[in-house]
Amino acid sequence: MKRIIDTVAGEISGVLARIDEKEATQLADVLQNAKRIFIAGTGRSGLVGKVFAMRLMHSEYPVYVVGETITPSIETGDVLLTISGSGSTGTLVQYAKKAKEIDAKVALVTTNKNSVIGEFSECTVVIPAATKKRLATEPETIQPLGSQFDQAAHLLLDAIVVYLLEQQPEGKSHHSLNQKHANLE
Repeated sequence: MKRIIDTVAGEISGVLARIDEKEATQLADVLQNAKRIFIAGTGRSGLVGKVFAMRLMHSEYPVYVVGETITPSIETGDVLLTISGSGSTGTLVQYAKKAKEIDAKVALVTTNKNSVIGEFSECTVVIPAATKKRLATEPETIQPLGSQFDQAAHLLLDAIVVYLLEQQPEGKSHHSLNQKHANLE
């Protein structure tokens, strides 16, 4: 088990080290300047998106998860952040098209900058990780399907939250974030 844990940690560390810092900073800036943030993903990537949405909510950003019953209409000035290893997930492509029609910004976290959603995106962060497709250009992994991408996306997006918190003049303390944490537990 120790060997597996160490291998997975090493894989993720290697992937994160190859993310372009400028792309990540640009995504943070786009999110920081958005009127509202809408997050979309499917499967495990969608779960990573929900984790990110929760942290943004704790940090007092106006954020919604696409597909939830309380999610309002996207509008001009809003940002749609899509999380898709392939960058071509059918439903996410449709969301990106709709966002562009309304003149909302589209951002993408993916392994494929030249994907369909990438064509709609003003901001793309490439995570050079393995996906379920196991393309020759992807790194080796012992993990199943798109686990390497999803784990790296989770850690990248958590790092973006830390970056956003550091950019706020008053900063955010653990106490202030905890005040926004669910108390109906």
